[in-house]
Amino acid sequence: MLGFQDPMADAIGLLRPRTVIGPSLRATGEWALRFEPFPHVRVGGLVRGRCWLILDGHEPVLLREGDTFMLGNPPPYVLASTPDARPRPGDPVWAAAADGLVRIGAESNDDLYLCGGHIGFDDDNAALLTDLLPPLVIVRADDPRGGDLGQLITLLAAEVEATAPGGPLVQNHLAQVLLVHMLRAHACRTDRPTGWLGALNQDGIGAALRALHADVAHSWTLNELAGISHMSRSAFAEAFRNHVGVPPLEYLIQWRMSLARDALARDTLSISELAKATGYQSESAFSTAFRRVVGSSPATFRGEARRAQAASVSA
Repeated sequence: MLGFQDPMADAIGLLRPRTVIGPSLRATGEWALRFEPFPHVRVGGLVRGRCWLILDGHEPVLLREGDTFMLGNPPPYVLASTPDARPRPGDPVWAAAADGLVRIGAESNDDLYLCGGHIGFDDDNAALLTDLLPPLVIVRADDPRGGDLGQLITLLAAEVEATAPGGPLVQNHLAQVLLVHMLRAHACRTDRPTGWLGALNQDGIGAALRALHADVAHSWTLNELAGISHMSRSAFAEAFRNHVGVPPLEYLIQWRMSLARDALARDTLSISELAKATGYQSESAFSTAFRRVVGSSPATFRGEARRAQAASVSA
């Protein structure tokens, strides 16, 4: 069976997150670093001090000690001591880090301590999450979730500088825990549509989502899902679309095809096995749905994935 009972865990697992923890930054005096756009997500936070975060096209934001931030497919941005400091390219500064640390200014006098990392996803399914995120999410130190997030940032910074055995593994897990907590915080307080992410906080809609994910091969009907949500059929359909952005059965098809893309890319199931696992009575019915959503046949998609994997191995 494909799928589990936690849509957030399912989605993040399907994204195959790859974490690259950047060096910590310790700085004093006047400074500014400019970073170019990058795909997917960056997370970070301030262990000590304060600095400005300035995204192109957005107002400058002051980050304070204990604040945590998440950037989703952001435009170019600047980290700076003051909003009017003249920035220099940040990537060469990051590349010159020593022992997991970038230092700007006098070593004994640093007043900023920042730690963060980049989380990349498999491109085929990355939109499952990145389409739901704004360019910037901030959890302040005095937010109810701020204390836990601040502790994660402190632990992450300590692991980066310790260079201890198993450090990369610990860093990777801490970054992913940080990501989950940031997503929870964003989903709980946002006023903008957040698709399945926000819908998880709605009792009835969340129950239906969990049921879909628990048994993706089941031939779900609108009546069944409405019953799970303890709502009338019409009220459920309207509420689901309002929160998730698509009708319930269309969401089911999209989720099935996301699972199918992943299985085909990893070559774990035959097409007939995959058709059964995703709730289709025949290989042809599955192929028709796959082509409609993805734009190519399952066989073509799998062949392209195999060629791409072979090319990456030989490169």
